[in-house]
Amino acid sequence: MTDPAQHSEHSTPQSLTPQEFNQLIIEEFRANGGRVGGMFEGAPLVLLTTLGARTGKRRTNPTAYARDGERLLVFASNAGGPTHPGWYFNLLADNRVTVEIGTEEGGVDTFSARAEPLRGEERDRLFALQAARDPGFAAYQAGTDRAIPVIALYPLSLTDPARNRAIAEELVRVHAQLRTELTVLRTAPALSSPALEEELLLHCLSFCESLSMHHTAEDGAFSAFDRQFPELAPVLERLRAEHRAVSAALTKLRLEPPASPEALREQLERLAADLEEHFAYEEKHLLPALNGH
Repeated sequence: MTDPAQHSEHSTPQSLTPQEFNQLIIEEFRANGGRVGGMFEGAPLVLLTTLGARTGKRRTNPTAYARDGERLLVFASNAGGPTHPGWYFNLLADNRVTVEIGTEEGGVDTFSARAEPLRGEERDRLFALQAARDPGFAAYQAGTDRAIPVIALYPLSLTDPARNRAIAEELVRVHAQLRTELTVLRTAPALSSPALEEELLLHCLSFCESLSMHHTAEDGAFSAFDRQFPELAPVLERLRAEHRAVSAALTKLRLEPPASPEALREQLERLAADLEEHFAYEEKHLLPALNGH
């Protein structure tokens, strides 16, 4: 089986770039409960979202995986190419990742994880097992001089108080950053030319991407909250519903840009009000749990 995260141009339909091909797999995966057709039908796939080491933006790639007890294993094969794939360098810079995986019920489970490249005998043994399961990985290794990395993904645990406090601080920091970005958009000076209107829309779409990726990461962390803080079930249900509503609004904004600057500002005002209520509710209920209160 070819690993979709590391397919070569030879395995990509000629009318699509590798990025466009990956995006089609991602959309099909999410729409069909973690299953895709075509050349990857029946393959064990996850979506792995990392933080770009250079851009700071979240990047999602479909990749093959194997289960190993409570953890998942992914393989940075890059189709046997001479260098590691970009997502591998991303997780070396920041090992916090978000994983999406299909469930037996036909849905997609999202969880946060810690990525750890394996070394020595453990790496060799687990890669050999993967090559035995899927000879394509043996061919990848035979085609390159580098040792293909094996990365273990450990689901986020909220049992460490120090770790929980760090997560609380990160939540506050990201909310503050998003609030600031939204304020800048809402208070931009009056627009006097089509070029300025286009610039405001581009800034707005960039903010939408940041917000979408933040909510994707939070949805992943909520699985850990479900396990550690079951009393927060009603809170998490509301937050997930609000994430879906915001996602629908942002999708509409991307696909149907407002016809005028005034209409765009009206949408920004509604979004700001909804987000402030959402952020305040989230902080009110999640921060005390994370801080042990």
